[in-house]
Parts: sequence; C-alpha cells; structure tokens
Amino acid sequence: MTATCLPLRRRVSLALVLCLLAGPVMAVQPDEILDDPALEARARDISQDLRCLVCRNESIDESNADLARDLRLLVRDRLVAGDSNEQVVDYVVDRYGEYVLLNPTTTGSNWLLWAAGPLMLILAVGSAWGYLRNRAQAAPRSETALSDEEQARLRDILDD
Repeated sequence: MTATCLPLRRRVSLALVLCLLAGPVMAVQPDEILDDPALEARARDISQDLRCLVCRNESIDESNADLARDLRLLVRDRLVAGDSNEQVVDYVVDRYGEYVLLNPTTTGSNWLLWAAGPLMLILAVGSAWGYLRNRAQAAPRSETALSDEEQARLRDILDD
C-alpha cells in the first residue's frame, strides 16, 4: 500500500459515509410545524400518504411546491379543528379526487385499473401460448428443390 493511495481511499470513504448519512429531506417549513407533538406526528403520517399534485409520485411532506405547502397547512388546520385522520384524508380526497392518494383504494371504478395489469399479462401469455401451439401444429413447409435446369444455371453462375 503506497502513501498516495491513502488520501484517495479516505476521500472515497468519506464520500460513502456522507451518502449513507443523507436521509430523506422533508420540505416541511418551520412555520408549518404544530406546537403539539402528537398532532404534528399525525400530520406527518397523513402527509406521507398524500401525493403532491405538482410533483408526481412525491408526497406532500417531501415536496417544495406551493400546492404541497397549501395541502400540508390544510391537513394541519383540519387536525387542529379536531378531525380524525380518516376525516382529514376524506376531506382532501373529496376536494382533489382519489389521485391525491399515493396508495389509491381498490373500490369503485379503481378496481378496473388495479385488475388491468394482471388481466393484460394473462391475455398476453394466452395469446403467445396459442400462437406457439398453432405454429407447432402447422405442417412444415415443403422445401422446393431446384430443377435440373436451375441447378445447372446456378453452377454456371457460381463458376464464373
């Protein structure tokens, strides 16, 4: 081990440690945090399950968008007003639709969306199986041999 390798290894090790220490960054601003730790914990739990309508597939707890901030404040206002977690989520869903849920329900018309993936897979497997089965059962193509005249002409072409 040479002395020049140690600084590089230390730098790589430091970079690795810093990457491992980096946790999820929450976008909740200090002025949004509730004084009651129990209510704040409930607000964080609810915010983790609500989608930011601007930053797709990001919870409102992680998003820096203005709409996400408004939703975080709305959730906290509803909790301070005395709503349960379910009432807060229902209020937000009534206002913005089920798209706001990161994990949508499988009730109502959403069942078709949940079932579409497995149904398409079954349809694709069935189609592939039917195609391969029909292909295997089809009579093999008869290879047409060249006539004597064609073989002679081919020999002439190849000899030239």
